[in-house]
Formats: sequence, C-alpha cells, structure tokens
Amino acid sequence: MAKKEGFVKQITSRDVDFAKWYTDVCLKAELCDYSSVKGCMVVRPLGTALWEGIQNIVDTHLKETGHQNVLMPMLIPEHLLLKEAEHVEGFAPEVAWVTAGGDSPLQERLAVRPTSEVMFCEHFKKIIHSHRDLPVLYNQWVSVMRWEKTTRPFLRTTEFFWHEGHTCHVDYEDADKEALMILDMYVDVCENVLAIPVVSGVKSESEKFAGADKTYTNETLMYDGKALQITTSHHLGDNFGKAFEITYADKNGQEQFVNTTSWAITTRAIGGLIMVHSDDRGLVLPPRIAPTQVAIIPIAQHKEGVLDKAYDLRDQLKEKVTVMVDATDKQPGWKFSEAEMKGYPVRIEIGPKDIEAGEVVVVRRDTLEKITMALDENLTDNIDNLLNQIHVDMLNRARERQNAKTRIAHSKEEFAELVKDGGFVIAPWSGDAEVEDQIKEETGASSRCLSFEYIDADLTGVKDLWNGKDAKYMMHWARAY
Repeated sequence: MAKKEGFVKQITSRDVDFAKWYTDVCLKAELCDYSSVKGCMVVRPLGTALWEGIQNIVDTHLKETGHQNVLMPMLIPEHLLLKEAEHVEGFAPEVAWVTAGGDSPLQERLAVRPTSEVMFCEHFKKIIHSHRDLPVLYNQWVSVMRWEKTTRPFLRTTEFFWHEGHTCHVDYEDADKEALMILDMYVDVCENVLAIPVVSGVKSESEKFAGADKTYTNETLMYDGKALQITTSHHLGDNFGKAFEITYADKNGQEQFVNTTSWAITTRAIGGLIMVHSDDRGLVLPPRIAPTQVAIIPIAQHKEGVLDKAYDLRDQLKEKVTVMVDATDKQPGWKFSEAEMKGYPVRIEIGPKDIEAGEVVVVRRDTLEKITMALDENLTDNIDNLLNQIHVDMLNRARERQNAKTRIAHSKEEFAELVKDGGFVIAPWSGDAEVEDQIKEETGASSRCLSFEYIDADLTGVKDLWNGKDAKYMMHWARAY
C-alpha cells in the first residue's frame, strides 16, 4: 500500500493546481514527453494509440461518405500563402519559415504548413473544370506547425497532429450541407466515443476561421470550468474559389466559382479527454477509445495455476474486448496503481481464492467500485455490458457537470460573477465586436458559440447587457483554453 500511495502522490491534486495536475497526468500516464524543441512533444505509445483510435474512427466514416485521402506538401511558397488576404493575416504571427536549403538562401520563403487551404486550392484549380467534377471530397492526415507563444501538451503545441478535410462544391448550399454533416460526425465522435458532451453552434465573426464565411464549432467544458473548442468545420463560401480562380462550367455552360469547406479534429481532443474525465489517481479513459479496455492482475501469481487461469481469462475475453495480463514481478498494489494511472476502464483481480470460489473481483476505473462476478461463460458478456455502462455513466456525469455550469446572465454584474465562477455564461449580445473586446478585457471570457439551441430564439425587447442595444444573439461565453 505504501508503494501505491507513493505512486499516486506523484500527481498534483486537480483541485489544488489544475494546470500542474494536467501536466502530471500527461507525463506520469506516459502519454507524452517533452522534446528538445520548445513546444514540440514526443507522443508516447499510449498517446499515439489514442490518436490512432480517433483517426481510425474518423477515417472510416469519411471513406463511407465518399471522401478520399491525399497528401499535400508540408512547405508552402510565400506567394501562395499571400493569395487570400484574410487567411494569411490570421496565420501570419504563427507561421514558421524556411529561408535556406543547406547553405544556399532560398529565392522565396517557404512556410511550414500552418494549414493547407492554399495547397489544396492550387491543386483544385488544375483538376476542376466542369460541374461533373464536383464535389471533390479530399482529406489528409498530417502534422502542422504554428509558432505558439505558450504551449501545453496536446492542448496547444508548436507541432500538432490532425486531419484536414478540404472539399469543393457547386454552390453555397451544398458546401453548407457538407460542413454541417462533418460537424455532426464530430459530435458523434465526441459523445459516443470520447464520452465528451458538446455544445454545437456558430462562431462569431471575430472568432471564426481566417478566410471563412462561417465557422461551425463544438465547444465543451473542462473539469475546471474553462471551455475548449474541440472540433470545427468551416464553410469557406467562394472566398478561396475567387482568390485562386477555381472555376467550373455549370449545366448551362456558365462559369462559376466553387464553394469550399475545411474541417479538422486534432490531438487537442486527447487533452480534452484528460481534462474532462481524469482524476487525482491518473488517467480515466472511456472504454470505446481505450487501447486496452481490461487489465487482468494476477494475485499471488507464483502459485500454481494462477497465471494459467489469467491467460485463459484473457483468451476468453478478447473475443469482445481488448485485454492484457500484467504478469510483471511488481507487487499487486503497484500494479493496481499503475492500472489506475494508465486509465484502463476495468481491472480484474484474480488469485487462488478467487479461482477456488469461481469468481473474480472487477474494479471500475471511473468510480473505483468493486464488483464480484462469476468466473463462467457469461463473464465476457458481463464485462462487455459493464464497459458500455461505464461509457454511458461517464458521458452523463460530464453532461451533468456541464449543465450545472451553464447559466444565463441577466445583468452585467451577474455575467462577471458567473464567468469568475467558471463554465458557460449565456447572455444576450448585440453582435458588436467592441462588446466582445470589452468582455474579454474585463472578464477574460470570449464568445464561444451561438448554439443551435438558441439560433432562432425570439429576442424581441431583449437588450445587450453591456451596451444596451437590441440583442441579436444569445451567445455562449466562457474563459477558454
């Protein structure tokens, strides 16, 4: 037990120092490590397995909906990046530049891709000529680089991993349908895989993607009450079509500009996963994304038959779940703590007494509840059902916490107090950018999204709390990562 307590004490309490707790979990659960390049992380096997799980789920859905994977160059000529003025202005402070090849200066600077709209657009111009060529539904799995001033593992790093979807369409409506379909796919991934509840909606003009006509977003709350933009889907209108002269002949032979979309989920989702679900003992993983769903811990494994039974149990369970046996020579208490640190959704303890009684002790990682289950042919189904229940319970707890931290403000003073308390604050807004700036300066909160729930709200007679003008929107506000 002393070893177990010592192991857990390596993690700072999240209620004492949330930022330090988060970093401790990332490092102690062996999700990642620091590298010699500031802001760039080494993603270790467990972190990589989580990203691969997200990637496989998203990639499968994209292929089922007709999207094709491609790979674009990571270096972007400066003249291309400058083509869409709003786009380059939005990314200019974060761009990393290549200025020499070996010892020879380059005639033109090359940007290390912060995002790939311009490279896709250059290619789209070459391959799109007729309405029969549309839609074009492309996606790539790559890393990008943005020179961040302040970094934190997974949440904000100089280099991070994502997928970039880039599509071209005949008109605004078709592109909008695509952008919303992708947003719904992300909702499904967040809620039905990561057990993270989200608020879906539209970004304000100042918060939307640089160069977009509109940005759809999924926002969620972390345990500490700060918001996280976990996924986005951008409707780019014909902005990039015009900037790059991507045209096609419509059914009447008339030349038209394409409408485009872009969208992404990134390794930031892993950071969200940690901050929504994990605790002071370490990582807590939802079963549907956990690389290992069940860890079997043999007790007194040196005794005859114990390890054999543990491996038999593994072979039985692996028909439906991912499972491992910890047969190392560490003490059981240490193994328990390590299993909790790594976030395995279920731990099964089996020793000589359990085998004799025909049962095993099953421990839920999310609640630490211990359950006795019969060691029989029904165990596989019982464990599978338990894993599904754990997912439901984790999603419900996160949703209940988020709902409890989502309040409507009725005055400027109440708004400020609620922001200070943490969570989403819903408040009427005139749409004035000056109010956004004032709110951010005075409270630290930013506009997160105009949620679909409130997008058609009747605001007759409702006033902006900050400038007294007629309200146009009921906006979600929060301090955010």
